[in-house]
Amino acid sequence: AMLRLRLLTWDVKDTLLRLRQPVGQSYAAEARAHGLQVEPEALGRSFREVYGAQSRRFPNYGQGQGLSSRQWWLDVVKQSFRLSGVQDEAALTELAEKLYRDYCSSSTWEVLPGAAETLSRCRQLGLRMGVVSNFDSRLEAILSQCNLRHYFEFVLTSEAAGFAKPDGRIFEQALRLGGARPEQAAHIGDDYSRDYRAARAAGMHSFLLRAAGQGEGPEVPPEHVLPTLSHLLARIEK
Repeated sequence: AMLRLRLLTWDVKDTLLRLRQPVGQSYAAEARAHGLQVEPEALGRSFREVYGAQSRRFPNYGQGQGLSSRQWWLDVVKQSFRLSGVQDEAALTELAEKLYRDYCSSSTWEVLPGAAETLSRCRQLGLRMGVVSNFDSRLEAILSQCNLRHYFEFVLTSEAAGFAKPDGRIFEQALRLGGARPEQAAHIGDDYSRDYRAARAAGMHSFLLRAAGQGEGPEVPPEHVLPTLSHLLARIEK
């Protein structure tokens, strides 16, 4: 049966956009431009460790703990380089500022195959659309740079919402912004717990973008799985 949908909400990272190269590689390239040699693999490992620790200590970019998301990120970048052996504080500050800006641009992000076409078709079907993303305030600019912003009526980041997925309150805010009841809305994302299961817990429909051969995750009914974004239309137009 046709799902009587009015609203689609979208995750962004690895659903609509992905990084053009791994973090370690782009950080190492920026370091080289500053005359510093750092191994991309080591930087990648340092970044994952620092990002994890910072996320546990200051969840959702330090919301309510007196940090700005900008400061949160500058700290992550500097600590990642420190952990990889860079000691020069002046260089660290410059690197952090430059990378914070670079991650706002379409030279860093690329649109996933099928994303623009799928968003365009969904708009043609008359569906309202919004973004629900665990992201900081740069997301509006990134979506504009990548020419996707115009598809969406709203962009709700965890920083703006004050809650991060899988917290159901970010989905409740999205439903209010989109003027829809949960059963009239579907969320699309690539993360089982933060996207698929969290949206369902909020009473919404949801679809999990899971490329073939991505390894075994938890069981999801096949009709809720999207091997590519282009599969979405067949699922909602039934």
